[in-house]
Amino acid sequence: MKTADLQAQFFQYAKAKIGADTSLVEDVAEALNISTDSAYRRIRGEKPISFEELYILSNRYRMSLDTLLQLQTDTIPFQGKFVDPVSFRFTEYLTAVGQQVKYMASFKQREMYYLCKDIPIFHHYHYKELAAFKYFFWHKTLLQSPDFVSKKVSLSDYPDEVFGIGRKALETYNQIDSIELWNLESLTSTLRQVEYYQDTQSFQSKKDLLLVYESLERLFGHLELQAELGYKFDHDDPERKPLSSFKLYYNEVVTGDNSILVILDGAKISFIVHTSMNFMITRDPGFCDNLYSFYDNLMRKSTLISSVSERERSKFFKLLRNRIANRKQNLKS
Repeated sequence: MKTADLQAQFFQYAKAKIGADTSLVEDVAEALNISTDSAYRRIRGEKPISFEELYILSNRYRMSLDTLLQLQTDTIPFQGKFVDPVSFRFTEYLTAVGQQVKYMASFKQREMYYLCKDIPIFHHYHYKELAAFKYFFWHKTLLQSPDFVSKKVSLSDYPDEVFGIGRKALETYNQIDSIELWNLESLTSTLRQVEYYQDTQSFQSKKDLLLVYESLERLFGHLELQAELGYKFDHDDPERKPLSSFKLYYNEVVTGDNSILVILDGAKISFIVHTSMNFMITRDPGFCDNLYSFYDNLMRKSTLISSVSERERSKFFKLLRNRIANRKQNLKS
């Protein structure tokens, strides 16, 4: 590939990185401390970029030269950071999630494929009680935060600020067409977490526990209705105005891993979740194409229960409602 072609491809990658709402010319000019005219000439390939400029821009846009040069190696470039239990701040974590979906929503074509191991994080913020439980569960069980070790779940202690940031992420997610692949494990994992906290008496009160169960009931009802209609809508909207498409597949065999693949104006990006809360991102074409093929094959072997398959959809959600009903009944005994 010629140098001019490589340079053009480099700036195409950079444009995809910053999204449609940001001016590439102005961003490059700022990064290199040059005029917009000079930035234009580099973007158009009229002036070659230097190694120093390549280094600066590669770091700014977090781009791998292996990918750019299409080197045939066994290395797959990822980027990501580890969650530090000591310095972890839920507000910062959710803000980062919100920034990711905001970037996705800036494209004209935007599709998200989600292989669910658990309820997708965005759905936690339909109802405050569920979001509050997850807040305590992450701090107390996953992160083992010192301030939460002996603390019981108290919904009144959940910060409004955290829920507000999560709600904004949900509102942006609702603008993105989604294809979600679930099995029963996807939803019962959260139920098991609540049940474990119930059995270990980790709730401040039975009232709080009941409110969490009721929030799950409402969430399952909302998701079932979205699946029936085939689109997302705000649960507070009585008119149920469509926000984006929602396809739900039920697979009885394969357990999800919370991996996500997004397609933005034809470009693919993969998000791989590991150690529960950490995730890595790659734009590697080979990896993303392979993940897309895996999803496509899995969907062929799954049952589409959104818009169609009313009987299967009803059966799926009825199992979940019955399990919650049984646990609520135990509270009264």
